[in-house]
Amino acid sequence: RYNSRRSKRITMYIIDADTHISNIKEGNSITAEELIAMMDRAGIEKALTWIQPPYQRDLLPRLIEYLENSAKAYRDRIIPFGWVDPHLGITNSKLLIRKCMLQYGFKGIKLNGAQNEYPVDDEELSIPLIREIADLGGIIAFHCGADVRDYTHPYRIEKILKMFPHIKFLMVHMGGASFSDFSDTAIEVAERNNNVTLIGSAIRTRPLINAIKRIGPERIAYGSDAPFEFPSVEISRYKAIFELEFPEDYYSEWIMSKTMQKVLGLE
Repeated sequence: RYNSRRSKRITMYIIDADTHISNIKEGNSITAEELIAMMDRAGIEKALTWIQPPYQRDLLPRLIEYLENSAKAYRDRIIPFGWVDPHLGITNSKLLIRKCMLQYGFKGIKLNGAQNEYPVDDEELSIPLIREIADLGGIIAFHCGADVRDYTHPYRIEKILKMFPHIKFLMVHMGGASFSDFSDTAIEVAERNNNVTLIGSAIRTRPLINAIKRIGPERIAYGSDAPFEFPSVEISRYKAIFELEFPEDYYSEWIMSKTMQKVLGLE
């Protein structure tokens, strides 16, 4: 747990809003057990967790099943979100969405147009899946970064935010995931659309401070992007931001936990 230096008697939860697991050893992938160990070292209570997408696309359902089993094993720590790749077929992807939401009880689904190679507002590949998730009342998370500059641009996501104003959305990386980022545009989109929350993972410090100043802490959440970054390192960075720029406990409490508690209905 994170002990605020400004209010030593208050101990608050940390919810990490961006973590990945896999039981396939590829690159820097980590298992559920390794994630829990990282969380314990960093003092993280719960983590929003999706799969780390495999190089071989058709292994995705197997990884979703692994995520479900891991969430059962660590039901007080891991909050699972599904993942769909439209290149595995729209019908198959809809069935996987329904399995995640109805059978497994996942709270939402993530779409990553960068890693799975599609524009997130594509009328044939993406919108049918978004409608399926929306019909089931799920939360929709988007990778929003400049790593694949066109496919996950904030303006593409804004089109979807306006199409489904009753649905909660997460904008993961808030336009970052690259040194040259779209953070200003992502913040502008968040200013215009109250149904989206920014996840501050894989984003540089100055854009994160800018976002907090412009839209407030109630719609920004801490995320580490583990295993691509270390949660303990990212928490230290956030603590430094709070101490230097936002000394009131209100900011750290919302960004480190309350924002995601509200989005996920954990209050």
